[in-house]
Order: sequence, then C-alpha cells, then structure tokens
Amino acid sequence: MERELISFDWAIKRLLRSKANFDILEGFLSELLFEDIKILQVLESEGNQDYESQKLNRVDLKVENSKKEIIIIEIQFASEIDYFHRIMFETSKVIVEHLQKGKAYKESVKVISINIVYFDLGKGKDYIYKGTTNFKGFHSKEMLELSENQKKMLGVDKIESIFPEYYILKVKRFDDNAKDSLDEWIYFLKNAKIKDSFTAKGLKKAKKEFDIINMNEKERIAYNKYQSNLHYEASMIFSSYGVGKVEGIKEGIEKGIKKGIEKGIKKGIIQEKIEVAKKLLQANMDIQFISDTTGLDIREIEDLRRV
Repeated sequence: MERELISFDWAIKRLLRSKANFDILEGFLSELLFEDIKILQVLESEGNQDYESQKLNRVDLKVENSKKEIIIIEIQFASEIDYFHRIMFETSKVIVEHLQKGKAYKESVKVISINIVYFDLGKGKDYIYKGTTNFKGFHSKEMLELSENQKKMLGVDKIESIFPEYYILKVKRFDDNAKDSLDEWIYFLKNAKIKDSFTAKGLKKAKKEFDIINMNEKERIAYNKYQSNLHYEASMIFSSYGVGKVEGIKEGIEKGIKKGIEKGIKKGIIQEKIEVAKKLLQANMDIQFISDTTGLDIREIEDLRRV
C-alpha cells in the first residue's frame, strides 16, 4: 500500500534537521555513497534559515564515513539555468569556510555535493550522475597518479579523492522501476511515496515520520501552501520561458528580414556596378577608369571583358 508522504525537500527544511531523524538521512547517504555514513551535525547554511519566503533549499552536513574520515556533504534543490556554476561556487565556498586560518592546504575538507533536481538539467538519459576530478595526459592519454610518498603524506590513494565529488539525481527521468535499494530512494524522491516492499536504509522510518496524516493542522496548512508556491513558481518559470521563446522567435524573424534586406540591397548595388562596367567596356573605356568609377576590382572588370 502507498500512502501520500511529505516531499523530501520539505522534510529537509523541517524534519531532517532534528537529531532524532538523522538516521533517515544517513540511510539515504549510505545507499547513494555505498558506505555507512554517520551524521555528526547539521552545519549553518542558507537552508537553515526557516523563512516562509525562503526560496533556496540547501543543507550542509558534517558526516563521518566508514573510514572515520570527516566529510562535508551538501544537499541542495534549485532550478537555475546556471546550476552547474552554482554547485561549483557552493563547494568552493564550503572548502574555504572550513579551512582554519594558518592550516596547510592538505587539511582542506572533502566535499561531496549531492544535487536532487526536479528539472531537466543538461542533456543525458540517465537519472544518476557522478562527477570527479582527474588529470589526463595531453599526449600519452595516461591518468596522472599520486606518488607513493604523496599517498602516505596525504592519506589518500587517488587524486580524485582530494577534490569535490558531485552527484546529480535527475529524479524525473527515473522510470519508477526500483531495481535496487538506491532506486527505492529515487522512487520516494520522485513520487513522495514508499512501497511496503521497500527495504532501503532509512525508508522504513521515513514512511512513518513523513506521513501527512501525522501532521497537525498548522503543519498541514504550511505544507499545502509550500506546495502551492512550488506550482506557482514552476508556472512562472514556464510562462517566462514561453514568452521569452516567442519574443526570441519574433526578434529572430525581424533580424532575419533586416539582414535579408541589407543583403538584397548590397547585391543590387553590386549588380548595378557590373552593368555600368559592361557599358563602359563596350564604349572601350580604360579599365583603370572603369575601376575608379564603379569601385569594382580590376580583375573583376577583366573577367567581365572576357565574358
């Protein structure tokens, strides 16, 4: 049986900041990253601002992985044309903010940026993408690796382990066929529903905590208003895109007509010069004189004489 649940973006703003619900987020992160993740704390970020008019939706988490490494994880929602620039900026900012003054660069935190997008970001058929940083030889095409000494000094095996990792979950592209436990989470992110057969980490508790029936009247009103605002914003974006597209087509047609007229006029002027040159040739006028009179190149006039 499927029951309507609170959407994940709302849960992140209201429910998942509570320590009592950390195990839900830990379940999601563990399934996505394929290792056990423990949340140590929710960090202060723009997503922590509990304003009714807050449009940005982001939470930063300080977590510990199975290797006891401390990692900063961002989870964010947004619909912006420059979204790739946004995640680049946010990860860079997190790294700078968490490097204590006077510390060596090797003390920089590992950042994992998890982006759950409900709009068509980029071009691709998959619904889960992972981005890492590697260096490839310009001529040899070999991958640059850390030296053994660097591995010991830095405590990492690969260069990509130093740089931020990016995950993009394009949930609208998911076909609702949950083939594994991670897909079960994607199904919930897309549909705000959890099937009884799902066994992914964190979902059992999420099904209980996110049940709309368990909301009080005040929470239900706020949630419904939030959902209405999302629909309104989506409509505004669509309308703006539609108007912009029409205006763009109109502007393109006008520019095309103007360019065509200019091209036609230019072609007409050239043709007129050619006709004048022909007549002057028939009158046995000097080629240099014809060139000076019409503005045509001497070679062009000689070609006309051979025709």
